[in-house]
Amino acid sequence: MGAFSSQYRVLYYETDKMSIVHHSNYVRYMETARTEMIRDWGYSYDDIEKAGIWMPVLGVEVDFKTPAVYDEVLNLKCWTTKLKGASVEIAYEISNYETGEVHVTGKSRHGFTTPELKPIKLKKEAPEIYELFKNAMED
Repeated sequence: MGAFSSQYRVLYYETDKMSIVHHSNYVRYMETARTEMIRDWGYSYDDIEKAGIWMPVLGVEVDFKTPAVYDEVLNLKCWTTKLKGASVEIAYEISNYETGEVHVTGKSRHGFTTPELKPIKLKKEAPEIYELFKNAMED
């Protein structure tokens, strides 16, 4: 399976006075990519939460390369980089869909917990979801 990609057009309200995407929106784009990747697997965050598995954010890193601008179509790419028993790390690359110019790279770390935030081993609790994250690793 490997990396997942989806496209997203930058909206006017996401930019500053210079029509450049405000830095805070890149974390939203990362969440959009992750959500769409999981949806592509046939699940939604809601499905996973209803199964009693939460994925709280443990950390986020964003490295800015070049600015994205209003009305630009972005390619939102994400993939699993580390998968441990009770956590996952997902990497991101946000680039111009047409030219491939990279605007941002980053990663987010998530725990796997119960709704009470008690860590769980995903492979034991939901082996089918564990395998999907495992299959999302790039070769």
